[in-house]
Parts: sequence; C-alpha cells; structure tokens
Amino acid sequence: VPKSPQKLPNALSPDETVRLLTFSADHILTVRDSAMFELFYSSGLRLAELAQLRLAAVDFAEGTVKVRGKGGKERIVPVGDFALQALKAWLVQRAQIVKPDVTALFLSQRGDAISTRTISHRLKGRARQQGINQNVHPHILRHSFASHLLQSSGDLRAVQEMLGHAHIT
Repeated sequence: VPKSPQKLPNALSPDETVRLLTFSADHILTVRDSAMFELFYSSGLRLAELAQLRLAAVDFAEGTVKVRGKGGKERIVPVGDFALQALKAWLVQRAQIVKPDVTALFLSQRGDAISTRTISHRLKGRARQQGINQNVHPHILRHSFASHLLQSSGDLRAVQEMLGHAHIT
C-alpha cells in the first residue's frame, strides 16, 4: 500500500515569531520567559531539553549550549545574540531566587527547576497576550526554527544536525 503523504508540521510565520518573542521583560518571571523562549527558538530545542538545561551547559564565550537530547545523545548548538542577551539578563534575576544546590538554568518562582508543564503554560499564555490566534505549543517553536533556518540557508543537513535528528527525513 502506498504511503500517504506526510503533512508538514505547523510553524509560526517570521512575523508571528517576532511578535511572540517581543514583549516587555519587567518582572522576574517575564525576564525568565524571555530567556526561555529566545533560547527555545534560536537553538531549536525540544521541551525536555530546555527544561533539563543546567547553568554549566551555556558557553557565553562560544555562543553555544550543550544539550542532552533523545537517547542521551549530546550535541552542541549555537545560540543567537538575542537569546544570549536574554540569558544574561535572566542570570542576574536567577541569582535572587535560586535554592542552594539547584543547577537548573531555568527556575520556577520558588527557586526549583522549572517543569515542562509550566514552560508550556507560559508559552501558550504569552501567545494569547501577543494576539497570536494559532495554537502555540512548545514544539511549534522547534518547527518554526527549522522552517526559518531552512528557508534562509537551504542547508538541510545542518538543520538535521542542529535539531539532533538521526535521519534526514
């Protein structure tokens, strides 16, 4: 039986992405959210990868982050300038709430590691506040990253490596 064609995943338009990522970071949680969403989009991370990131994984000098992906595979991905700036702002705020011995990069307001559920909830709420009518879920930022990178570079192999996919399909 022939395979039915696969539907391409939904992605935000570049304009919607800019609208989603552009908001006033005037509170400790919005500073965190800005850093999370910028990193999410600029590096094409999976939700679990973002939630499990440790402070030591970010290399500001190199502009990279070391990620442990599916199957325990590690990869190093570049981080965009906006994400690096947002991360630096977050680290100042993070120091105020972090509990002793917590190494997670992103924290809840109680100073513990943030949960994937909280990240998803915050992203959906931000999309509604920014007037984006599409169902915005964490994986849509990964799809948007891949789509926008592929449109601008045309290098499918590089996109595959950055996303940590074993197969080109």
